[in-house]
Amino acid sequence: MNMNVEQIAEEALSLPSEARALLADRLVESLDPEEDGAIRQLWAAEALRRRDDVRSGRVKTIPGDEALARVRRAVAR
Repeated sequence: MNMNVEQIAEEALSLPSEARALLADRLVESLDPEEDGAIRQLWAAEALRRRDDVRSGRVKTIPGDEALARVRRAVAR
């Protein structure tokens, strides 16, 4: 069976959410490890920058419940 990327994507999207998550993990794991390492370093640097922003007071945090409520309101529009 010869399928193109769009057909594979359609099939994958029809899977239950848990199966899609497992498939996504497998696909990400299959990527070039050197590229993955660079991406991990960028995310680590971003996490440290965000942490420092919170600790220094440059960014004000909000409770998780409030953040979720804001997202739900934005999505509902």
